[in-house]
Amino acid sequence: MNGLLDAILAEDATAADFANLTVPQSYRAITLHRDEIGMFEGLHPAERDPRKSIHLDEVAVPEVGPGEALVAVMASSINYNTVWSAIFEPVPTFAFLQRYGRTSDLAARHDLPYHVIGSDLAGVVLRTGAGVTAWRPGDRVVAHCLHVELEGPDGHNDTMLDPAQRIWGYETNFGGLAELALVRANQLMPKPRHLTWEEAASPGLVNSTAYRQLLSRNGADMKAGDNVLIWGAAGGLGSYATQLVLAGGGFPVCVVSSAEKAELCRAMGARAVIDRSAEGYRFWRDGVQDQGESKRFGKRIRELTGGEDVDIVFEHPGRETFGTSVLVARKGGVVVTCASTSGYVHEFDNRYLWMNLKRIIGSHFANYREAWEANRLIAKGLIHPTVSKTYPLAEAAQGVYEVHDNLHQGKVAVLGLAPAEGLGVEDSQKREQHLPAVNRFRVLDSL
Repeated sequence: MNGLLDAILAEDATAADFANLTVPQSYRAITLHRDEIGMFEGLHPAERDPRKSIHLDEVAVPEVGPGEALVAVMASSINYNTVWSAIFEPVPTFAFLQRYGRTSDLAARHDLPYHVIGSDLAGVVLRTGAGVTAWRPGDRVVAHCLHVELEGPDGHNDTMLDPAQRIWGYETNFGGLAELALVRANQLMPKPRHLTWEEAASPGLVNSTAYRQLLSRNGADMKAGDNVLIWGAAGGLGSYATQLVLAGGGFPVCVVSSAEKAELCRAMGARAVIDRSAEGYRFWRDGVQDQGESKRFGKRIRELTGGEDVDIVFEHPGRETFGTSVLVARKGGVVVTCASTSGYVHEFDNRYLWMNLKRIIGSHFANYREAWEANRLIAKGLIHPTVSKTYPLAEAAQGVYEVHDNLHQGKVAVLGLAPAEGLGVEDSQKREQHLPAVNRFRVLDSL
């Protein structure tokens, strides 16, 4: 790997230099093992420790197929799907790999006794497969996690509707928590030049997800002036949702779980913040939803918005909050949901939905265009990374544990081949212009 790293760190290396580098036969990667999928049997998901299932292994470099690219991963980051993978919830990811492996001889590469996980990366293209013309060795890139086939008609209006749509590094193998990664070439996007490797690696999944959920016509189609309730507003998804609402002229109502996270939201520019812990909200009591508590929450929202209910609810906690989300949305409002981190089986009083003409919209990651636009906002300095902490690859399991137990703020990054934090900046002038915002989560996390 030293030759690869030397070329990446050199300022004058050319595409030909990268094309002539010898790609190693193996690389280090964060993996899960198929023979351990029963290790947490009988434990509630909240009691499962992902540090027990995560391994750092030396694995073989996969063959690069048509339309694919092999990327030297300088940095990656941890998402909640990394947590789901590591605790084998709701199903072990090996079921996805086995199902995918049956579809073709090339896909069979993914069905292995180990799973290299991770759905973000920033790095450098090393090799491209047949038919790739948009990228070449030496290109500095980030990757979004949409993996599609597009052999049928359904995905050609919105690629997220492709019947073969998968999430790279979760439903496919050779993910980003590693020194090398295999992606489809149409997952690649230009790396923002003013960011370090770890900063550039952190927004991909969450920023694209929040973009589709809030701004796209496939999601809530937010307009200027909309009031938007954002659950977990200082977390991985929520920190980007808060920025997107502010950048789009909306009014975010940020819900957090601590005074420190409330301060982060205010630092991003939000004026309306609800600290659930400080204000004592409990939406469930003895296994039953407390509608009186949800109505108290709605009253608090109106106090912060000047008497208005929210137009959009940015939902991702799921079971714990969903009934409250349906209740507090305004008449004709939208609840747009992309996950269920507190439970997948939702309960809500349907009278508040049908009689008030509200809508529930399901939103899953983003199509290539949405991901590209979300990355463009990062590159333009309108949306900023929210990295609070960075781990070396060998300590990635600790980062997954912290996300699992909600001990983090913003995003937790992981170094791949990068030997240290702070590398990879190409536009120092632009970085200096945005440095306070880029470092916002780091500064407050250190206090």
